[in-house]
Amino acid sequence: MLLLRGLSLLAQSDTEPTPFTLDWFQLHKWDLGVTILVAVVFTVVGRRWAHHYRRRARGGGDDAEGRRRRRVATVIGLLSGIVIVIAWFVFLLTLLKDLGVDITPIIASAGIVGIALGFGAQTIVRDSLSGLFIFIEGQYDVGDTVDLTTSAGTVSGTIERLNLRTTSVRQYDGTLSTVPNGLIEVTNNRTRGWGRAVVDVPVALDEDPEHVRTVLQDLVDELASQPPFHEWLRQPAQVLGVTQLTNVAQVMRVAVETEPSHRVDVERLLRAKVVARMTERGIKAPPIAPGMPRPPE
Repeated sequence: MLLLRGLSLLAQSDTEPTPFTLDWFQLHKWDLGVTILVAVVFTVVGRRWAHHYRRRARGGGDDAEGRRRRRVATVIGLLSGIVIVIAWFVFLLTLLKDLGVDITPIIASAGIVGIALGFGAQTIVRDSLSGLFIFIEGQYDVGDTVDLTTSAGTVSGTIERLNLRTTSVRQYDGTLSTVPNGLIEVTNNRTRGWGRAVVDVPVALDEDPEHVRTVLQDLVDELASQPPFHEWLRQPAQVLGVTQLTNVAQVMRVAVETEPSHRVDVERLLRAKVVARMTERGIKAPPIAPGMPRPPE
């Protein structure tokens, strides 16, 4: 029996060419060529598709079409990443098989590998499961503006990429932050539903609050029909009147429901319009309280 086994191994060694030689490549050119070609094509096409849909998502608005674009970009990016990993894994198995390695134990030991991952790579498993639930629940999509509260602090910006393990966020100063999904504790999505712009207007104590309220209400009524406000506002603005009193000022509050991604824009432009209208109507601002820093000249 030992003699027969030795002759069998000798015969196999005579017929199987040395790995990575010309004869070996000639023997395995089709299976290796096809699998690596498929992996390369999936990688190139998947990344281009994901980039294309991410670019379309960034150009979408707050309407149903814009939300649909962001969701599609998220799905395409996630699926392309999974397909690319599977394609290269198949190529690796094919290469090992052609090298004479028995891949049956590798496939059969997938359950054991999973158990090992559960004990030795708990962070990867936690991040991947968190990313899967973020995707299924639709907590945010590519192109959404979010505040992600993590154990290391808050990361604010626009979602550029969502993978199973990590989320890439482009912050307002241009920094690209990569956040492990398992570290995300609270998600604040600023691109869903609606936003509320709130502007507090301090005026002097000796000003008539009803007169100031009327001036501000006339202003917001005019702005409601002017661009870009008429595109950004969901409801007419309301002047809530005096919401706070200090020793030097009375604070009037203006609130308006906006499209979610334009809340900050509405607040910024509304402040500029309020200052101009108050100056035009001669409404006095409160004096600077003692001890408060003066604005730079």
